Amino acid sequence: MRGTVLAGVALLAVAAGGCSSAPDRFTDARALADAVTAATLAGHTAKFSTEVTTGTTVSRGQGQAQFGQGGTSLSMTTDYVGEPLELRLADRTLYAKVPEAARDQVSGHRAWVRISADGQDSFSQVMGGSLLQLAEQNDPAYTVAQARTAGVVSSSDETQLDGAAAEHYRLTVDLTKLGAELSAGVPGEALTRLGKQGVTVPLDLWLDARHRPMQLVLDLSPVAKAVGGGVSVVKARYTDWGAPVSVGAPNSDEIGTFGAG
Repeated sequence: MRGTVLAGVALLAVAAGGCSSAPDRFTDARALADAVTAATLAGHTAKFSTEVTTGTTVSRGQGQAQFGQGGTSLSMTTDYVGEPLELRLADRTLYAKVPEAARDQVSGHRAWVRISADGQDSFSQVMGGSLLQLAEQNDPAYTVAQARTAGVVSSSDETQLDGAAAEHYRLTVDLTKLGAELSAGVPGEALTRLGKQGVTVPLDLWLDARHRPMQLVLDLSPVAKAVGGGVSVVKARYTDWGAPVSVGAPNSDEIGTFGAG
């Protein structure tokens, strides 16, 4: 009898051990997004690299970011416009460093200009929306907010990313819930039509043990293809959490107005 009892206890211990070692992953997109947001704020800073594929064109960039309750500040260099371009996002304002050859078009021949999607200067009118979107898509808080608003967790698993342990979450984003937040250069009317057609956007997140983003991949191809475009994918990789960074707006005496040179 004693042997039977001990065997039963041993089996229960094995079962309990198996349960305790099972991964406790998120199944709800809102809970997942809240955990990632909290971990990002706790991480405070990170370095990142980015790869944006549009059709057959691939642009790359790298930068550093600081995360806070008041928003994200970042500085990055990208070849998105075909040549190296430095961007800074601070206090919810985007700045671009004008190439030396074009500074005769800037008031005071200054190096930096403010960029906005609805700006009246020619730089903003041509590139404002695209550059602002590029900066936002490198901010994990922006993408995670989309997942919280309109995401559904499709699946998750334990994996490795560049040799480090990671949790991989696959989500889909419902355009009817997201609306104009996911513009991708598509008019609001087109987004509404695509949403009614059931077009969704895949989002993949890789997180470390503290739920800090390691990598995100936002595949906008379903939207682009539905309106006659091609492949459209944004990939961002985050490293060096908590490392010192240098971010912030340019000095005021370095900022001019494009087209007023």
